[in-house]
Amino acid sequence: MRAHRLLIPALVLLAACSDPSARSNAQIPPLAQPTRAAPGDAATLKVSFAPVVKKAAPAVVNISAKRVVRQQADPFWQLFGMGAPRERVEGSLGSGVLVRADGIIITNNHVIEGSQDITVGLADRREFPAKVLLADPRVDLAVLKIDVGAERLPTLAIDDSGETQVGDLVLAIGDPFGVGQTVTNGIISALNRSTDPNGDAGNAYIQTDAAINPGNSGGALVDMDGDLIGVNSFILSRSGSSAGVGFAIPAAMVRRIVETAAGGGHALVRPWLGARTQTVTPDIAKSLGLPIPQGALVADLWPNGPAARAGLHQGDVIVSVDGKSVADAAAVSYVVGSSRPGQALKLGIHRGAGEQALILKAEAAPATPPRDEKLLTGRNPFDGATVVNVSPAVADELGIDPFAAKGVMVINIGRGFAMNAGLRPGDVIKRVNGRDIATVGELTGALSAGGGQWQVTIVREGQEITGNFRT
Repeated sequence: MRAHRLLIPALVLLAACSDPSARSNAQIPPLAQPTRAAPGDAATLKVSFAPVVKKAAPAVVNISAKRVVRQQADPFWQLFGMGAPRERVEGSLGSGVLVRADGIIITNNHVIEGSQDITVGLADRREFPAKVLLADPRVDLAVLKIDVGAERLPTLAIDDSGETQVGDLVLAIGDPFGVGQTVTNGIISALNRSTDPNGDAGNAYIQTDAAINPGNSGGALVDMDGDLIGVNSFILSRSGSSAGVGFAIPAAMVRRIVETAAGGGHALVRPWLGARTQTVTPDIAKSLGLPIPQGALVADLWPNGPAARAGLHQGDVIVSVDGKSVADAAAVSYVVGSSRPGQALKLGIHRGAGEQALILKAEAAPATPPRDEKLLTGRNPFDGATVVNVSPAVADELGIDPFAAKGVMVINIGRGFAMNAGLRPGDVIKRVNGRDIATVGELTGALSAGGGQWQVTIVREGQEITGNFRT
């Protein structure tokens, strides 16, 4: 019996040693019950979004805007002298962010555009009328002001340090319907993302997968420190729902427009590069000996513009600005356009087989020639058209390429012969009765010398069109 009693413990011991699962099971302690404790340090704070929301949410507001729309009556009833035009009130809802304690708010321009009555609802449900300090349709930002007397309101700090990276966690906070705030989370999936293939300086967004609900336009995109890194602008969605790719206007542009409005300015002054650029494609990179297709190729230079004075040449490739790599033409345009006039920017360029550094002084686009906007009237093909001299400043205002639209441009068509002749806003007038037209003054001179027969040449979307008219 003793032998058997000794053998059994030995067999059990051998079995435990030879069976890993038996050994591991024997060593697992009882499962710990989950507990919820208050965060004890900064790292633990990021386990939950609650501390971030608590910090940021009080500065996010609801914006209600109303506009009066003149509604035309049914043409059938107008034939009988009935059905006069009526006016109706349209409303829109959006979000905004308090960025200064004295009541200055940033939102999207499309939320308040054309509105006569704007009301801001705070997170504590108080409401205040608001006035517009500055509105910029091109960057889709507007600055509002509410009067709260001596009270200091909660605000969000604007973080334009440039330290935001792809993969960072973010929250999208808005107050879309006036019944309460919404909070969604996601990550940054791209920076300097442009929806304009031409690299418009007003289009370089933070892309995020955080859901942007209807009415969240103008709301806050915040990082895990609770700082404002962007203003939610729109979402691309095939389904039409809030699930899709969201885009936010970066904090650098937000700060620029807030500073301009707070300083009494009514328009944002955007510095310009003074060069036409195009994104480096794989074929361009291969032909220039670049290791990767990255940067902006300088295709043309404006005479005596900032790029020309900085020493840029046609064929140079801008690969970095102030030590940070730029992916494409849109990124270069955005960095220059969001800088302050007079600021010195260090450009890293690829030229030939080497790399160079140049200093570009940021400056506003010049208004040369003078604007000279004029409504044309009389017995001529341009009756009812408003025209303007195209300068770099006007091109920036209209969001067009100053290299492609030199001369006199039609910017509006009213009632008159021009409408019947088929002229459109954006047409560039090149010749009238064989005379080349470079300024509004030359155009009015040609019209005063003409008779009832007219031959007009315009440039529309890069193509010349010639027409003959009798007035």
